[in-house]
Amino acid sequence: MKQVVQNYKSGELAVLDVPVPGCKPGGVLVRTGYSLISTGTELMKVSEAGMSMLGKARSRPDQVAKVMQSVATSGVPATYRKVMGKLDSYTPLGYSLCGVVEQVGTGVDDVAVGDLVACAGNEHALHAELNWVPKNLYARVPDGLAPRHAAFGTVGSIALQGVRRGESQLGDVALVIGLGLIGQLVVQLLAASGVRVVGVDPDPLRCELAERLGAAACGDPESTAVEAAVAELTGGLGVDQVYLAAGGGSNQPVELAARMSRDRGRVVDIGKCRLDLPWNAYYEKELDVRFSRSYGPGRYDPEYELEGRDYPIGYVRWTERRNLACFLDLLARGRVDVEPLVSHTADFDDAVETYQRLRDGDLKAVAVLFRYPGPAEHPVAAPAVAVPTVHVRSDGRVTAPARSAKGAVRVAFAGAGNYATSMLLPHLAQREGVELSTVVTTTALSAANAKRKFGFAEATTDLDAVLGDPSIDAVFVVTRHSSHAELTRRALLAGKTVFVEKPLALTEDELAGVLAAVEESGNDRLQVGFNRRFAPLLQEARQRFGARTGPASLRYLVNAGRLQHGSWYLQQSTEGSRFAGEGGHFIDTASWLLDADPVSVYAVASSGNEDLQVVLRYPDGSTATISYVTNGAPGFPKETLDLVADGKVLRLDDFVRASVYGGRRRWASSRLPRARDKGQSAELAAFIKAVRTGGPMPVPLESLVATTAATLAVRTGLAGGAPVTLARAQ
Repeated sequence: MKQVVQNYKSGELAVLDVPVPGCKPGGVLVRTGYSLISTGTELMKVSEAGMSMLGKARSRPDQVAKVMQSVATSGVPATYRKVMGKLDSYTPLGYSLCGVVEQVGTGVDDVAVGDLVACAGNEHALHAELNWVPKNLYARVPDGLAPRHAAFGTVGSIALQGVRRGESQLGDVALVIGLGLIGQLVVQLLAASGVRVVGVDPDPLRCELAERLGAAACGDPESTAVEAAVAELTGGLGVDQVYLAAGGGSNQPVELAARMSRDRGRVVDIGKCRLDLPWNAYYEKELDVRFSRSYGPGRYDPEYELEGRDYPIGYVRWTERRNLACFLDLLARGRVDVEPLVSHTADFDDAVETYQRLRDGDLKAVAVLFRYPGPAEHPVAAPAVAVPTVHVRSDGRVTAPARSAKGAVRVAFAGAGNYATSMLLPHLAQREGVELSTVVTTTALSAANAKRKFGFAEATTDLDAVLGDPSIDAVFVVTRHSSHAELTRRALLAGKTVFVEKPLALTEDELAGVLAAVEESGNDRLQVGFNRRFAPLLQEARQRFGARTGPASLRYLVNAGRLQHGSWYLQQSTEGSRFAGEGGHFIDTASWLLDADPVSVYAVASSGNEDLQVVLRYPDGSTATISYVTNGAPGFPKETLDLVADGKVLRLDDFVRASVYGGRRRWASSRLPRARDKGQSAELAAFIKAVRTGGPMPVPLESLVATTAATLAVRTGLAGGAPVTLARAQ
């Protein structure tokens, strides 16, 4: 299928061939009929992409701060790969469309194949021929409403949410500053609510359009006409609400809002304009400044948007989805008219030219629609599922066992997120004897990006075809945590050698399912991404430390820091706790240094279970204490480790410095922070060698299971308040 994309690094716009997205549970696959260009938001993004790197940095200081923090914790090379990977990727455009349901995922019962729906979301309602849209981001189009008008549903919801934030009442007078697409819709919604509206915009054509659509008067912000109209309509008292629907870097809108508002009036920011509030003016009138967050309640909440968990209507009357349905109803009943806003309708194949004309100013428009080919012209082909080669074991069970590779190791990736593209694929793409065969993701564009950047032969959203391909030797599972165990289980049963990023499992049942797959298939070719034991600096320090004769004491401080709002790591109901996701790294490192698996786990936590103290006991009496904290100083090293035994001390400082003290002798080694190496390259080399030769896996399965069981025992210990004896020690 085709999709409009942009490379944020180069500014290139393209209509790209990408895989058809899969129809996941909890949503529908929609074939687009019309999609709407947001001439404000999207053109701002297109304009930013055309800036120099310095210009991009100046426009996004928040992102620059994140980069500097990443340099401090991960080093220059890793940060550079991550940043350039994001910049030099195709990103999607679009967030408002109307189309026909082609496939319905499990758990959806409110629409059927063939229904017409309006869809929202900058990750789901894209300028693409097909989109997977979760349940709370689509609404059925009322009978009789034209699809081209229903494509305005998302921007209409944005305008509607802004009006709701203003809490207008019959007879109020409102000022709308900025008469672009959102501003024009706000004018109509207010007029339909019995509010008299004055509009402000420097473009006389937009002022004229707003007056035709219900504004009492409109004018240039520099003219006296606006002040005169407000004075006449309010008796000189000032407007009840001001709606800021303007963009740009001028502070004029907020200054004008203060002058035009009545005492204790409301100012609602809908657009993205400068907000350097003149303190005296806002203080003296005690103005109520409010922000309108996109489509409405539910926006940016993954449980609402992705998992379909609605808010009870008794507590949240107007959610994203209910706003979308309400706006469609207003359109269907003729209370809002979007046809006068359509300046241009372009064929989807002409998308790049249309954006260029808008950017260059050749096309002056309030709203532009893309029109897509009919369903008959581009049918969705049913995915072909290959049948794996099978063998019958002596006990009668059927299995597809893993094998050593003949020639180059053919690799498939399930998942192509930040970690895969910054820490794994760069190493594999440069390694001789490795062929990147197929990348499979749930979103079409991420697969296409990975194919382009790393040279995969194929990109798809069909995992079954990958697992059924007998030519693929190894499968990397680098998806979200909640899917690791199931995808690993399926890959093992398909006879693949598997590399799964931590964690292997989030629950005891998931771990049992993986082990059952090993037993059923006879395939134990598994590696979990516990890379720190492969770090060159730590390996050298361990060698210098030498063998132990007595018990050891190990202290591991992990200065994890706080997660950014919106991180999927915070979705504990589906993705497990943060420690469950990455704690295996530290337990595996401790067990490797102590050359044993733990026999018991004791854990205590601070309020909220974010900061943990985990004590591991080992068969010879050794102990390891892992302090996992989130409230430390960002500038302090992320990981520091001390191992004490037999009169010797091993010290590791964040994979930058290591030292070993023993008697009068001291060994020390250091590296530049930019050369911080946590072992990913060496781990991948060992894994590929095992696949090619058929030799032992880099880490025994028993150790991987013991580390996973110990990580899971932390949750059990926190709940019970007592040490947990691990099953292997019984």
